[in-house]
Amino acid sequence: MSDPIKQERRLQPSQEIIRAKCFDSSALFVPFNRQEIEQSIPERFEKMAAQYPDCIAVKTQRRTLTYRDLNEQANRLARALLVKRGERQEPVMLLFEHGAQEVAALLGTLKAGKFYAPLDPSFPPDRIRIILHDCAASVLVTNRLNLQLASSLATGSTEVLDMDALGADISDRAFSLSLSPRLIACILYTSGSTGQSKGIVQDHRSILHRAMICTNMLHITRNDRLSLLHSCSFGAAIYHLFSSLLNGASLFPFDAQAGGGLSLARWLSSERISVYHSVPTLFRQLTADMNGSEELTGLRVVSLTGAPISSDDVRLYKKYFPERSVLLHLMGATETGWMCQYFIDHASSVADGTIPVGYAVEDKELILVDDNGDAVAADQAGEISVKSRYLAAGYWGNAELTQAKFKSDPSSGDERTYLTGDLGRMNADGCLVHLGRKDFLAKIRGFRVEVGEVESALLALGYIREATVVARSDRQNEKGLLAYIVPAAQSAVRLTSLRGALREKLPEYMIPESIVILSAMPLTTNGKIDRGALPDPDRSRPPLDNPFTLPATPVEETLAKIWSEALNITAVGVHDDFFDLGGHSLPAMRIISKVKDTLGVELSMRNLLDAATVAGLAEIIEALQKTSQKADELSPDHRNKEDTGEL
Repeated sequence: MSDPIKQERRLQPSQEIIRAKCFDSSALFVPFNRQEIEQSIPERFEKMAAQYPDCIAVKTQRRTLTYRDLNEQANRLARALLVKRGERQEPVMLLFEHGAQEVAALLGTLKAGKFYAPLDPSFPPDRIRIILHDCAASVLVTNRLNLQLASSLATGSTEVLDMDALGADISDRAFSLSLSPRLIACILYTSGSTGQSKGIVQDHRSILHRAMICTNMLHITRNDRLSLLHSCSFGAAIYHLFSSLLNGASLFPFDAQAGGGLSLARWLSSERISVYHSVPTLFRQLTADMNGSEELTGLRVVSLTGAPISSDDVRLYKKYFPERSVLLHLMGATETGWMCQYFIDHASSVADGTIPVGYAVEDKELILVDDNGDAVAADQAGEISVKSRYLAAGYWGNAELTQAKFKSDPSSGDERTYLTGDLGRMNADGCLVHLGRKDFLAKIRGFRVEVGEVESALLALGYIREATVVARSDRQNEKGLLAYIVPAAQSAVRLTSLRGALREKLPEYMIPESIVILSAMPLTTNGKIDRGALPDPDRSRPPLDNPFTLPATPVEETLAKIWSEALNITAVGVHDDFFDLGGHSLPAMRIISKVKDTLGVELSMRNLLDAATVAGLAEIIEALQKTSQKADELSPDHRNKEDTGEL
C-alpha cells in the first residue's frame, strides 16, 4: 500500500519561477512579517494611515477616500458606537451597498472593539432576517441609501444607526483601544447544506494571517491597485480588502453586475488595476466583453477562486491578458482561507479539462482522508482536510457544528484540522487535483459517481464554457444525472455529437440522461452557481442531429408512445437514437416489459441496443411477429384446428 498523502510542501521550483514573473519591479515590496499578525487590524491599519495619509485608500465610481479620509470616517463611527454601546465585545450588523462607505464602517466597528457582520442589500429580505435573528446584534449600521430597508428589517431590539446622520459633534480624531489579536473581528454568513445560513467567526489574527499570505505570495506594494468585485460578506473579499489597506495600497470596489454603464473590461483598463480577483464565472463574463484592444499593461495578477477553472479559462487568459501577467488558480474556504495555489503563465501547457488547484499555501497542511477520517493511500481519492493554527474560530452560536468540522489534536498545540467536504487526489509531487464536493457524490444505478468528473469531461470538449451536473430522481425514484451547460461564444452544441464524445470518455452510467442548454448559469449573490435555481428540464424532445419523423406504421406508433413514457419525453421521432434521448438500462427494461404487454413480443436487451431507434426496433418486432405467426401455422395444434374447422 502506498504511503498516506499529506501536503505541506512549498511550491515546486517551476511554480516559483512563474510566480516571480508577476512581482512588482519597483523594489517597493516590504514583506509582511509573521510577528505582525500578533496585533489588531486597527493597529496595523493606523500605521498605514500615518505613513500614507494622502494616498488613495478606496476609490469607487462615485467616491475617492485617501487613507486620512478613511481613517477619519472610521474614527467617527467608532466613537459613535462607543457612546451608544460602550466597550463591550459584540456584533454590529452592516448594511451597505458595495463601496467605500462599507469599508469605513467595518474599520470603524473594529476600532470600537466590536466585530462586524456584513449584509448585502441584494440579499432576499428573508435571508437578511434570518441572519439578523441568528446574530442577535443590538446595532445595525447603514447609510441614507439603505435606511428604509434597514428600518423595515430591524427587530425591536436592534437599533438602526445611520452613518450619514452622525452629528458634527462626533470627533474624527484618532484614539486607541488595546485589542487582542484573538478577539473576534467578523462573522461571515454562508449558505449551509440545509439551506440555513451559518455564521463563520474570524478573529483579528486569522485575518491578518490571510493578509500576510496574500501580501507575500503576490508581493503587494503601496503602488498596487486591487479590485474588490466581491461583496464584503463573501469570504474571499477578505484578501483584497485587507491586503490593500494593510499595505498602503489602493482598493477599488466595483459592482460588476450594475456597472453604472461602465463595463468591467473598460473599468479594469481605466483604473489601471494591477491585481484582479474574482470567481471564474465573472472572469468568463469579463472576457466575453473584451475585444483585445483593452490597455491592461499594468495588470500583473489574475487570480480566480470559488470554483474549478478549465483549460478554456487558460486560453482566455492567454488571449486577452498581457504576457507579463500571471494566472493564479486558488482553492479556499471561508473556514480556512486559501489552501492551495497554482500559477500559470503564457508559456504554461495545460491538458484539456479542469486545472489542478495546486500546492499548499504557507502554514497549511493538506491531508486526504477517507470516511473514517484516516489518511488515504497515494493512489486514492479522499476528502480534503486542512491542518493549521490559522483557521476560522468556528461557527457563531453552534458549538456542535464547530466540534464536528474543526478537529483538535492535543499533540499539535493550537493546530486544528478542518474537514472541507471537498474531494481530491494528490499527484506524486504534491499537486492537488479537485474532484468536486463530497456532498455532490451520487449513486447512479449502484455506481458511485463524482459529478465533478462528469463536469470536467464536458468542459474538456472545448466548446462548453460552463457545466454543472446534478443528480435527481425520476418518477420511479431512480437517480439520474442532469447536466446544465453554457456553450462557448458562437458555439452551436449538437447533443448527438456531444453524447458521442462523452461515450468515448465516460462509462454509460456517467452519461447525463438530460442535458439542458442555458445562456448563463444562475448565480448566488457571491457569484457561485446557485444549484437550487437551476431550472427543471422540460419534457420536450432534445435538439438532435436528425429531423423529427412521425411513425408510419401501427407498430412504430405504439413503440413511440412506449418510448415517450419510459424516457419521460413528450414526443419521440422514429429515427431518434435511444441513447441520444438519455436512454440507459432502466428505461430499456421498462420498454421491453411494456412491449411484451402491449405487442406480445418478448425482446432481449440486445434487440433494443442493436436497434437503438423506434424504426429499427419496429422492424425487429415485425420480423419476430411474422416468425411467431409462421410457427403457429406449422404447429400440430394449428393443423388440428383447421381440420375441425375451429379456426
